[in-house]
Amino acid sequence: MNRSAIEPIVEAIPAARQEDARHYGVHPYFTRRPANVVRAYLEHYSQEGDVVLDPFGGTGVTAIEAFLLGRRAIQNDLNPFANFIARNIADTTLPSLAPLQQAFARVEQACAGPLREIEREEAAARRWLATLPLPENIRLPNNSDAAFFHDLFTVRQLAGLALLKQAIEREPDGVVRDLLRLAWSASIAKLNKTFLSAKGRAASRGGSSIFSIYRYKLASQCVELPIWETFCGRFANVLAAKEEVLQIRDYRRRQSGRPAQLDSRRDFRTLACDAAVLDQILPPGSVDYIFTDPPYGGFISYLDLSILWNHWLGFPVSEETRKSEAIVGGECGHTEEHYKASLARSLGACLRLLRPNRWFSVVFQHWDLSYFATILETAALGGAELKAAVTQTGDVIWSMHKKKNSASVLAGEMILTFFKPARPKPPAPPPTTKDADPSETLSQVFENCLRQGGDSFTNEALFNRLVIELWRRRALGCLNLDRREFAKQLETRGWRYHARTHRWSKAGYPKSALGEMMLFDA
Repeated sequence: MNRSAIEPIVEAIPAARQEDARHYGVHPYFTRRPANVVRAYLEHYSQEGDVVLDPFGGTGVTAIEAFLLGRRAIQNDLNPFANFIARNIADTTLPSLAPLQQAFARVEQACAGPLREIEREEAAARRWLATLPLPENIRLPNNSDAAFFHDLFTVRQLAGLALLKQAIEREPDGVVRDLLRLAWSASIAKLNKTFLSAKGRAASRGGSSIFSIYRYKLASQCVELPIWETFCGRFANVLAAKEEVLQIRDYRRRQSGRPAQLDSRRDFRTLACDAAVLDQILPPGSVDYIFTDPPYGGFISYLDLSILWNHWLGFPVSEETRKSEAIVGGECGHTEEHYKASLARSLGACLRLLRPNRWFSVVFQHWDLSYFATILETAALGGAELKAAVTQTGDVIWSMHKKKNSASVLAGEMILTFFKPARPKPPAPPPTTKDADPSETLSQVFENCLRQGGDSFTNEALFNRLVIELWRRRALGCLNLDRREFAKQLETRGWRYHARTHRWSKAGYPKSALGEMMLFDA
């Protein structure tokens, strides 16, 4: 396979978010890329037997899909809670679903009756609490509504969850026990005081503030969902995910005639380290493809928000780990300088791990142009050439924020894809320090777009085109253009934002052609 001859992906791939049980519904998390999009990139830029790395792995969409496609997958994330989800979904060591179903029946026999008693009267819940092991009542981050860990739960929730966990921990088989823990952990997301029911829908159809506004905000009206039924629903999702993975395993083994095909013990590796030091753990030049989605600045403080799970699951997070997290803000008060330096070191390490004549895709979005400059400049210094930039719109992760302030929100991401040649070109001269004129740059961007026949654009498409244009001019790190200035520059030129379609258009042009602008011409 001549990797340099691969034609890069240059068009967005429609997201199919709910088609895979192994990713949809198993466990909530802060971000998760559509598996079909990731899978398309993996199939395009790698082949069977390749080593695929995701240095900011989250719940493992990249690593799981790579593994199921016959690649050797490396999942890395600082957050042990994220690795716990990924490892359990990917595991292929169960011979069948029977051991898991039998263990669930034992937990039901031990817990269903006592849980009904706990839910019936608070006094019973308090009696049970006195007999059950509980996590230490640690202090929560300063921006939390609740001061201490136990304050996140009602007495019934605390007792019910503790009772379930005690029964699960008695299971002797480690793989089965971890899958039951996964269902229990997913239940916590609904069985705590940050959970808010969605108006006009069933009580269970809601979400936690942890995943919507990214802090421990207690709901104004606490909803106590039935504990056993909630756990049953989560277990059903885990069971469906495991059934899907085992079916893929069995199919690939039949097709290949090799009983050892798709062995997670051999081909799915989990690491929990700072991405910036991965090249000290893995051999340089040992990775064939990287697809990753690094943290977007200060949007989400992953480790702070994962205390709810890491603490009760017994996953320690050291102060050193917290200090190395690549974010802005959080309980550690990380600065933008820290974030950009961490991002640069991490991408630099990844490029050293990547074999020559291989590809590397980064998913990113932020209004701060200097963050894009960090990514693009680090890649260039590492000998990688930008070959494609694609706007992936329609990501529901940001849908709530989009509804609140449509014109100022970037609702999708840009996928930047690089190629690392065997003989890199000399690095380009450093970017100019002269301030770029946003007015002139935007005018030229619009003219380019109109020449391509487009007359209306999303925020994301226009902003991403601006990023690429500025990068070509070596001015990306020198221009400060926030979301308000971006909208102002458009409005003064006669462009108007339409909240219904989430697009900008200009009077005097036909409104029928709604094609997206091309971001990149190699």
